[in-house]
Amino acid sequence: MKRSLLALALITTALAACSPQVHLDFLGQEKLAETVLLPGPEKDKVLVIDVDGVLSSSANAGLFAREKNAISRIYLRLQRAAEDPAVKAVILRLDTPGGEVTASDIIYHEILAFKEKTRKPVVGLMMGVAASGGYYIASACDVILAHPTSLTGSIGVISIFPNFGELMAKVGVKVNVIKSGEAKDSGGPFRDMTVEEKKLFQAIIDEYYGDFLAAVSANRKDRIPAAALRTIADGRVYTARQALELKLIDGIAYFDDALKKTLDLAGLKSARVVGYTYYPQQKTNIYAGQLGEFSPLDQKVLESYLAILKTGFYYLWLPQTQ
Repeated sequence: MKRSLLALALITTALAACSPQVHLDFLGQEKLAETVLLPGPEKDKVLVIDVDGVLSSSANAGLFAREKNAISRIYLRLQRAAEDPAVKAVILRLDTPGGEVTASDIIYHEILAFKEKTRKPVVGLMMGVAASGGYYIASACDVILAHPTSLTGSIGVISIFPNFGELMAKVGVKVNVIKSGEAKDSGGPFRDMTVEEKKLFQAIIDEYYGDFLAAVSANRKDRIPAAALRTIADGRVYTARQALELKLIDGIAYFDDALKKTLDLAGLKSARVVGYTYYPQQKTNIYAGQLGEFSPLDQKVLESYLAILKTGFYYLWLPQTQ
């Protein structure tokens, strides 16, 4: 019996050693690579960074994910652009309904830090949606442009507190809560909020809303007076034309228009347009897919619903997640 087991173990080991090692990664690689999206005769480059999906600091559990969240993706690309003297400008291509307050604020801060460190212009180009936290990020750019059919705005803060108390009572489920203080279970899903608890959470919302207004005002005070900003920042979304009239954006543009504006800001006549990706063989032109993580499984819908369920405060246009 022992000899049989030993023989089986040896055979298994030998087969394992001879078996092919399959690495299913759909032409991906371990290091971030530069890919040319639009060729040019010059060595100068304009970098495109895609900011898409719900903005979150939470880990992305995607099977093929290299960078674990939106902050990491954008930060790494800005860092690499800062280290490459051939990169003369950056286009942030925005297609996001926003997301977590903290994630939005960190990305906003990193864009400002990149601009201060490098003196390289950053142009924001809104695609389908650049709302709430998406607009918060865009406000850090030197120029904000929007595709003719973009939706933007939704300046404000939201937090959701589900209440399952009545439903649980109907099915005969009771929850006993033992707490150290009166407010310890504030916002919990098993009872209604008290008037005082609503005031507490409203104060947090108001503070984050003030931060949002301050960020926009700091970067667009020469375009939008503070009083006017508060009037238009009531949470509603705007079309590109409406946003232009309200001075929330600086122009309506397709990618080629945005590139021309970027070249002007950088003092260039032409440049190669490049992106950074782990899947360089997947990218052949500016419309050949986003430059974030690649996966055959679309995670956007799942991420959006998880964002709603996660406790927290959001610069988020909520209908976009439905």
